[in-house]
Amino acid sequence: MTTHVKRAFKYRFCPTDAQAAELSRTFGCVRKVYNMALAARTEAWVTRQERVNYNATSAMLTAWKKTEELAYLNEVSSVPLQQTLRHLQTAFTHFFGKRAKYPRFKSRKTSRKSAEYTTSAFRFRDGALTLAKMTEPLDIVWSRPLPEGMAPSTVTVSQDAAGRWFVSLLCDDPGIKPLPANANAVGIDAGLEHLLTLSTGEKITNPRHERRDRATLAKAQRRLAKKEKGSANRAKARLKVAKIHARIADRRRDTLHKITTRLVRENQTIVIEDLTVRNMVKNHRLARAISDAAWSEFRSMLEYKARWYGREVIAVDRWFPSSKLCSACNTLRDTMPLNVRTWTCDCGITHDRDVNAAHNLLAAGLAVTVCGAGVRPQRSTPDGQSATKQKPSRREP
Repeated sequence: MTTHVKRAFKYRFCPTDAQAAELSRTFGCVRKVYNMALAARTEAWVTRQERVNYNATSAMLTAWKKTEELAYLNEVSSVPLQQTLRHLQTAFTHFFGKRAKYPRFKSRKTSRKSAEYTTSAFRFRDGALTLAKMTEPLDIVWSRPLPEGMAPSTVTVSQDAAGRWFVSLLCDDPGIKPLPANANAVGIDAGLEHLLTLSTGEKITNPRHERRDRATLAKAQRRLAKKEKGSANRAKARLKVAKIHARIADRRRDTLHKITTRLVRENQTIVIEDLTVRNMVKNHRLARAISDAAWSEFRSMLEYKARWYGREVIAVDRWFPSSKLCSACNTLRDTMPLNVRTWTCDCGITHDRDVNAAHNLLAAGLAVTVCGAGVRPQRSTPDGQSATKQKPSRREP
């Protein structure tokens, strides 16, 4: 089976002073156009109940460029400005489809600095990438090669809070092909003491990346709080805090990539729990640990890699009582406090809480793949919850 996978290859680069100034101007113009278009669309809806689409905002952009006040928009490439209008259109599409909240204005301090270039706004020849309005190619650190014979269709340039510059090249990757099918299936229970517990009995240690740098981060944040707002010293202190956060995020992302790649390579079917992380972090005692575990990012990586390599990921309903259900006799306990890590069922079997939960998740997921049967035990007192909501995320044909 032939698959066509669009894949983004992200690299760091070191811009010259002129390139950095040009990109900074582009970031500012992109943010300005996005905010003005969002304000225009909002005003049109509030005052006249009129929906303004991408074509209308594109015409507005042409008019804005002709004014004396916004003439500086002509100094940067027009492609990133058009692309940000397309992104705004996508945001409104998701909003009207009830898949996202209403679009928000971009902030100069907190919003991501990025600009997207299409093929008409960059030149890629012999491994050298030159953007529009620039005379020299970017000094990219090619940490890995692009797929042989492939050229990028879209280039996204960004700068993170730590001041690092990145370029992301989107291109087809013919090297991604479905892996040979196997009969392996695994259930995964996410936790805090152990990051993941597999139905095979294996427990993957939680590296707790944030805890390792917590003292250093706290010290840097205290120094930042003492600096005068708007001063150069405050900017330097803020950069130090951002670099610590970036180091933590990089280590976390690297760990998750290694784990998810291994799980996808070894197993044909992977069963996880459909956790509502954004609700769980409202528990202020566990919010920091849950955020550091990055369960949502883990699931996202697992799902897109499964699609790439022909695997199947099944998300079991969050209300499925995997921890309270005996995997041997299917007896359901009434309560199971978090401090109980091992428990003995009436049938005489002693369970490790996490391993037992992984076994139950695997059984629930396999029941869905075989016949779609509901596997959630019925409680003696109905609580109004639906029976079962397992959601298979199957590979695309």
